Amino acid sequence: MNMRDRIGSALKDAMRAKEADRLSTLRLINAAIKDKDIALRGEGGGEQGVADSDILAILGRMVKQRQESARAYEEGGRLELAEKELNEIKVIEEFLPRQLTAEEVAAAIDAAVAETGAASIRDMGKVMAALKARYTGQMDFAAAGAAVKDRLG
Repeated sequence: MNMRDRIGSALKDAMRAKEADRLSTLRLINAAIKDKDIALRGEGGGEQGVADSDILAILGRMVKQRQESARAYEEGGRLELAEKELNEIKVIEEFLPRQLTAEEVAAAIDAAVAETGAASIRDMGKVMAALKARYTGQMDFAAAGAAVKDRLG
C-alpha cells in the first residue's frame, strides 16, 4: 500500500471513530500532498502525482515545523498549544519510517563517502545527494550535513 493510500485509509478510520484531532492532522497532511500535486502539474510534472519519497519529505518538513512551533509555544508559556503541536507530530510520525540512531547515521555517512569517493568538502553535495536518495524521512539532514562537513573537512 503506498503512502497516499495509507493516509487515506487512516483518514477514513479517524472519521468513523470520530477522532477530531487526529482527523484534523490527517486533513492537513492530505492538503500538503495536494498542494505538491498542484505544484508538480504546474511544472509539467505529469498526472501521476507526488511519489512516496516526496510524501516522506513533506511529512518530515511538517514534523520539523511543528517541533519549532511547540518549542516557541513552550517558551511563551502556551502549554496547551505546545501540547496540540506535539500530538500532531505523533500522528504524522505514524507514516514516517523509523528514525536512524546516531550510530546508524554515522555508518550511513561513512558508506555514502566511500560510495561517492568523496575526498574533500567540495564533494559534500554528492554525499548529501546519496544520503537523501537512500534515507529520506529517516534522518535529520541538517545534522547529517554538519557531520558530513566534519568528516570531509
